[in-house]
Amino acid sequence: MSYETIDVRKLTPTIGAEISGVDLSGQIGNRQFEEIHRALMENLVIFFRDQDLTVEQQKSFGSRFGKLHIHPNAPKMFPDHPEILTIKADAASKRVAGEVWHSDVSCDEEPPMGSILLIKEVPANGGGDTSFANMYAAYDALSDTMKRFLAGCTAVHASLKSANHQYRDKTADMRFPEAEHPVVRTHPETGRKALFVNRGFTTRIVGLEAFESDALLEMLFRHAEQSRFHCRFKWRDNSIAFWDNRATMHQAMWDYYPERRYGHRVTVCGDRPFPRA
Repeated sequence: MSYETIDVRKLTPTIGAEISGVDLSGQIGNRQFEEIHRALMENLVIFFRDQDLTVEQQKSFGSRFGKLHIHPNAPKMFPDHPEILTIKADAASKRVAGEVWHSDVSCDEEPPMGSILLIKEVPANGGGDTSFANMYAAYDALSDTMKRFLAGCTAVHASLKSANHQYRDKTADMRFPEAEHPVVRTHPETGRKALFVNRGFTTRIVGLEAFESDALLEMLFRHAEQSRFHCRFKWRDNSIAFWDNRATMHQAMWDYYPERRYGHRVTVCGDRPFPRA
């Protein structure tokens, strides 16, 4: 189907599209909102350039898609806006969030529907790209035998796998959730099946011996991390990426130390994953 209120240019045939012809800081009409939503469903991650949004405007755009999520154990840099997650790295950083392939906060009982990241400042000499993986395609590429086996499997997703450094310095208002989800989830809007494990949060497959679980998860991680399922986005100042956490995972590159990269993310609440329609 064609678009009437936005321009959509695919990054790859598999995943990703750049959207132009829209100002996200202003009022978005219902027709334009529906086409942005459709572009997200069709491409899994969509990108916007030259969007200089305030935190209020970014929250307003995200709220069109649902209630905004508050991260369980991230520092709140904007006390009046707890929904804003600050993304920052510079010469003082010892680590950055998102270096490992992951789906945002998949350890929640109801993992987020999607995330909207605005990078306001990119490293002066390049770097800091983000890669995204199509988890529909990763599932579709599995053998029928593996699909049948995984159909009954669930896996544990634990916050501490990605946040163990925070656990050592935890404060009273931090939570470290853990949840069990189907290894193959059905997307609640498209009805398509997607592989739903990721290296950042998934710790074990329920019901398997530890050596079996470790081997199977490592195979699934490596399978989904193949470049044939990916697109890679090169940021510029005031660029936005909006990805569907239910059908993608992503990885942030930290190849720009000691330079600075800075932005804000809002995350849209989701629902509990289920295995089939």
